[in-house]
Amino acid sequence: MGLTCQVIFQVTKTSRGLNTVFRTFARMAGKRQGLVLGVYEGEGEGTVTFTKATTSFQSSKASQLTDLIKQSGLADKKGKVRVFYGLDSEFGSVAVVSLGKQGAGYNAAEEVEEGKENVRIAVAAGVKQLQDAGVTAVSVDPCGDPEAAAEGACLSVYAYDELKAADKRKTPPEIQCYTAATDDANSVSTAFERGRVLAESQNYARRLMESPANVMTPTRFCQLAQEYLGPLANVRLDVRERAWAEEMKMGSYLSVANGSDEPPKFLEVTYSGGNAGDAPLAIVGKGITFDSGGISLKPSAAMDEMRADMGGAACSIASIYAAARLQLPINIKGFMPLTENMPNGRATKPGDVVTAMNGKTIQVDNTDAEGRLVLCDAICYAETFQPRGILDMATLTGAIGIALGSACSGAFTNSDLFWATMQKAGQVSGDRVWRMPLFKHYTKKMQDASPLADLNNTAGRPGGACNAAAFLKEFVTNEHWMHLDIAGVMKNTGEVPYLSKGMAGRPTRTIVEFINQMSKQ
Repeated sequence: MGLTCQVIFQVTKTSRGLNTVFRTFARMAGKRQGLVLGVYEGEGEGTVTFTKATTSFQSSKASQLTDLIKQSGLADKKGKVRVFYGLDSEFGSVAVVSLGKQGAGYNAAEEVEEGKENVRIAVAAGVKQLQDAGVTAVSVDPCGDPEAAAEGACLSVYAYDELKAADKRKTPPEIQCYTAATDDANSVSTAFERGRVLAESQNYARRLMESPANVMTPTRFCQLAQEYLGPLANVRLDVRERAWAEEMKMGSYLSVANGSDEPPKFLEVTYSGGNAGDAPLAIVGKGITFDSGGISLKPSAAMDEMRADMGGAACSIASIYAAARLQLPINIKGFMPLTENMPNGRATKPGDVVTAMNGKTIQVDNTDAEGRLVLCDAICYAETFQPRGILDMATLTGAIGIALGSACSGAFTNSDLFWATMQKAGQVSGDRVWRMPLFKHYTKKMQDASPLADLNNTAGRPGGACNAAAFLKEFVTNEHWMHLDIAGVMKNTGEVPYLSKGMAGRPTRTIVEFINQMSKQ
């Protein structure tokens, strides 16, 4: 068919009917290949500046592109998209995305590399629009930052739909880098592939977190870990059973596991990417595959979201997966205590006292403050490997969401080195962290609240996230330790434009960048 018309469409507020029209148009035209091209805000009002790829495409294939962009009103609309059809015989659908101002760098007020974030947002919008139009393969303009472009593209098309009927599932389009106008195609492609790995790792965490709790049990979590990481070089996985935890005297961890009929699993992952004998970086992730609250039962509203209370373990295993795929030169030990928190007849009762691996006793006044109970034993075990530092992460407290919302993860640390490294990692990834206080004031609260034991597992609502971090600090001897409370970033409701609504897998990419920077120190 000799279709030569151009169709212009704005990505915002797309109707289902128009999407159907576009899919029909794409089928009629026989065009399944799509292209995303970038433009920057121009110097003059209503003007744009082309990226290298857009300039090349305009000069060689579609000389009318400049006029079409002017007519579309795309200028000065950062993150917006216009889609043109019938411009090119190879790419039946061309999405032009606005990248904002050229040369945007670090934004100190926002603590983010703004140029990178602009690329992620714009490319994601373009790829998503092409996917909705029925495109099955998308080539992406590197937009001056191929890694960020790949992240935005690959994160935007992920959806957890594996339990839906086959005809209801969305097959994501194939994503590839458009290198037609690049001076060094090899280096651009390498950076693009790195971005793909980062995105796929976060998507792995999203899959783990989004899966229903009757599917993503501790056993299934370990099976998927084997499927993803088992084939990778320099990776070993050890799945520890209840008897092992009993032998290790992990009474705090087991006090949570006792309430569930689902067998607990303690997953230990070893990545040997550094020199033999180098101390490993320890990563510990809370792995509560469903949190009912135990005897201190949660309200029923939104309890289904507690399938993602293993977000710390999900982001831990996903970040190690990325480190191994990228072959980062560092040794890592990962520790994921996996269990459900349920209220059966063997469950811990409010007021019970349990003993952690290091011998400290804990009065459990609130069984819904269970994350710190599984983490403290995992941290004690991590200490036995004499790591260069310990990073733990957990969807630990609702209080951190009240304090910070979904803007960033809360960081508690005894190490200025760890803080500086993690802060920089968040600036690069666009998934930020914020340092929270770790004063003795909070430690004293946890001690004074316990008339029966060394510590209480709760000390009231005020300062809840700080209280929890102070509790964990009592099990740390390493001079480089950081606790990330990621409860506030557990899910996405539209705050991050390149993620669909649902469990977010945050802050996986920040952790990978943290590991990358640590590997260079």
